[in-house]
Amino acid sequence: MTRPEILTFGCRLNTWESEVMREHAAALNDVIIVNTCAVTGEAERQARQAIRRAHRDNPAARIVVTGCAAQIDPDRWATLPGVTRVLGNEEKLKAESWAPAAMNEPRAVSDIMAAKETAAHLVTEFAGRTRAFVQVQQGCDHRCTFCIIPFGRGPSRSAPVGVVVEQVRALVESGYREVVLTGVDMTSWGGDLPGQPSLGQLCRRVLGLVPGLERLRLSSVDPVEIDEDIWRLLEHEPRFMPYLHLSLQAGSDLILKRMKRRHLAEDAARVIARARALRPDIGIGADVIAGFPTEDDALFEETRAFLAEQGVPYLHVFPYSERPGTPAARMRAVPVPERKARAARLREVGAEAADRYYRTLLGQTLWVLMETPTSGHSEQFAPVRLAEGEAEAGEIISLRAVAVDAAGLLAERV
Repeated sequence: MTRPEILTFGCRLNTWESEVMREHAAALNDVIIVNTCAVTGEAERQARQAIRRAHRDNPAARIVVTGCAAQIDPDRWATLPGVTRVLGNEEKLKAESWAPAAMNEPRAVSDIMAAKETAAHLVTEFAGRTRAFVQVQQGCDHRCTFCIIPFGRGPSRSAPVGVVVEQVRALVESGYREVVLTGVDMTSWGGDLPGQPSLGQLCRRVLGLVPGLERLRLSSVDPVEIDEDIWRLLEHEPRFMPYLHLSLQAGSDLILKRMKRRHLAEDAARVIARARALRPDIGIGADVIAGFPTEDDALFEETRAFLAEQGVPYLHVFPYSERPGTPAARMRAVPVPERKARAARLREVGAEAADRYYRTLLGQTLWVLMETPTSGHSEQFAPVRLAEGEAEAGEIISLRAVAVDAAGLLAERV
C-alpha cells in the first residue's frame, strides 16, 4: 500500500469531500482515510467494522477517521484499533491537516457550530465515477427531532455563485457530462449570501455560464422550499434533469409534526402533482423513515397509503435509528423488529411503484449516461441496461426502453 485509500460512508456530500481529501493527502503513504456518516447507527457500525478490517488487513497503515460521526464523538473513534488521527469536518478539508508533520497529531476537531464559511476547493476528478458532485451548501439550521447531523455539520452556509460556477466549469473541462449539486439542506442555499438568492437562481447561473454542461441534477430537496425558478427550469430547460428527490420522511401528518418537519403530507402531494403536470415523465424519489417513535399501526398505515397513492418510484427507506442527544431518542420507541418489518413493507410499495413507473417509459427514447459499459441512468434517473453490446463509460447514448425487470429497464440502441 502506498497512496492513501479512502473509505467513504453516507451522503453525496461525503463523496465530494473524499475527493478533496484524496488530493490533499496524495503525497502520504500507508494511510487509510475513513470518512464516516452519523445518520444512522447502522452507518456507524459499518464504519467501525471497516476500520477493524482495515487494521487487520494493513496493520502498519495509519488510519485517519473523519466525517460526521468523528466530529460528534471523536473520543469514541480514537480508541479503535489502528486509528492514529481523528479529524473534524472542518479540518478534513484543509490542506495543512494532511501535511506529513500534522499526521503526528492524534486529534484536530474544532467546534463545528462556530463554522462561518464553506471551504472552496476545486475538484476535477471523482474516482471511478462518471457523474460529478459539487458542494453548494453545508450545514443545517433546522432541528428535526430525529436528526444529529446539524451537530456534525454546523450551521447552514452557502458557497458563492462564482465558486460553484468555477467548480462546474472545471468538471466539464475534465470531461464530465453530468453534475449533481449537493448539500446538507440544499434549499437553504443563498440565505446567508448578499441579496439572498434562491437555489433555482444558482441553477440558472450555472447553466447560463457553463454552456458546455449537458446535464444538471439536484440532490435531496425540502418539499416546501422548492422555489419558482426550479419549477421554471423543470418545465423549460432540457439540461435540467427531470428528477426530484424529496426529503419526505413520513406520510402521516402527526408523525411529521413529531419529527418537527416543515411540511405536511398534503404539501408533498401538491409538489408531486405539480412536478408531474410540468414533466409527466419525471422521476420522483423520497427519503422515508419507518418506525419513528410513537408510530402505531394506524399512523404507519397513513404513510404506507400515502406512498402507495403517490406512486413514488425511488424510495430510500430507513428503519428509525436512535441518535443520542436528539429529542426523538427520548420518545416512546417502536420495537426494532417492527421497525424493520415496516421498512420492508414500504420497500415493497416502492418496488411496485418503480415497476409501474418503468413501464410508462417503455417504447420511449431515453438519453442514458453510461456508468459502466452496459449500464447507466436516464435523465429521469431510471436504471437502464443495454440489452446487447457495450458502450463507453461516461458516454451519453440514445436508447429505446424495450423491457422491464426487477433491476430497471432493458434498452436497445436507437
